[in-house]
Amino acid sequence: MSLDQDDIRLFQAQTKGVKKLVQDTYVAPREKQKTRRQYNELIQQQDTRFYFSDQYEPLLQQDQKVRYLRDGENSHLLKQLRRGDFFPELFLDLHGLTREQAKSELAALLYACEKQNVACASIMTGYGTYALKQQIPRWLVQHPKVRALHQAPKEWGGDAAFLILFETAEHSREKNREDEDNQK
Repeated sequence: MSLDQDDIRLFQAQTKGVKKLVQDTYVAPREKQKTRRQYNELIQQQDTRFYFSDQYEPLLQQDQKVRYLRDGENSHLLKQLRRGDFFPELFLDLHGLTREQAKSELAALLYACEKQNVACASIMTGYGTYALKQQIPRWLVQHPKVRALHQAPKEWGGDAAFLILFETAEHSREKNREDEDNQK
């Protein structure tokens, strides 16, 4: 299909004085597909929330201080947590959060402890209405890698915080060696 000379002249007359447009807008690159590793990490992080049931009622020792020790752990761990022998490497402040936000943040903390091989963390609940202070231990004892928890000593928040002891890769290796030695 060819254009008639009259059509060409008409087009040129209509576009006389028009400047060429400059492409100066940013076109974002297409988002890359997540790698298999990234996808697995995302699934694992979401799976961390699975352990937190609101209906579960554990038998926590609550004579004066809230504390928990996983079955098979040395009872001396609670004394060490109470005295502040463990130095928290990660801190989580839950002041002003709703229960769902706190649950999400707690899951992220436990995921970070696992990924960064952190043995001890501090969770600050504050005083407030005590809703989170009562619920946090109930969630924590459901996670299979939480070894122990105790109300924090004064230097780590006192009655408004908890210290948790988390299972690290090194602890898992030691426990496996002990189990093998016991089987021999």
